[in-house]
Amino acid sequence: MLPLTIALSKGRILEEVLPLLARAGIEPAENPLESRKLVIATSLPDVNLVIIRAADVPTYVQYGAADLGVAGKDVLMEYGGDGLYELLDLKIAACRLMVAEPARLAERDDPRQWTRLRIATKYPMTTRRHFADKGIQTDIIKLYGSMELAPLVGLCDRIVDLVGTGKTLRANGLVEVEHIANISAWLVANKASMKMKHAPLKGLVQRLGQAAGG
Repeated sequence: MLPLTIALSKGRILEEVLPLLARAGIEPAENPLESRKLVIATSLPDVNLVIIRAADVPTYVQYGAADLGVAGKDVLMEYGGDGLYELLDLKIAACRLMVAEPARLAERDDPRQWTRLRIATKYPMTTRRHFADKGIQTDIIKLYGSMELAPLVGLCDRIVDLVGTGKTLRANGLVEVEHIANISAWLVANKASMKMKHAPLKGLVQRLGQAAGG
């Protein structure tokens, strides 16, 4: 049997997907949260895990370096590739993609009156597409972290970012003003693998779906 590879991203998704994998009978040979290895064998002799950056998961899956992957919906929305299938919402790592702005601005702001916005985000394609659909022009500044700092120092008026509890926003005087999308982790598959390795992949996907409660 051809080996199957599952791409997993570091961080919160990895922490939350490991119990799900265990329920599906897939136990890593060593703890991915502690190991420095990037390829890890599992309790299934024909299934390996690869541990990579979240933004790289769709690329590895689309180009066949991994048969399956687990990626946040935010990453998939931004990636926009067509070489993979979004198979299953795993219902983990839940959060939301939001527009936020300083509370002092929100007191006098009306999103219905927006015509042109200066926004900092690490999701430029998703942000541009969201506002273009509403006829709103955007000047987008791409950042890779510390999004909440941008409005505080005058880099922009608003940000688009993932929000979980909202504590970081509140700590920096920001408030949510518009919802873009609910986000969770999805199981994705390489299109060619779904044809060439259909039987073993189908079985693995069913096990993961049952483990996720689907």
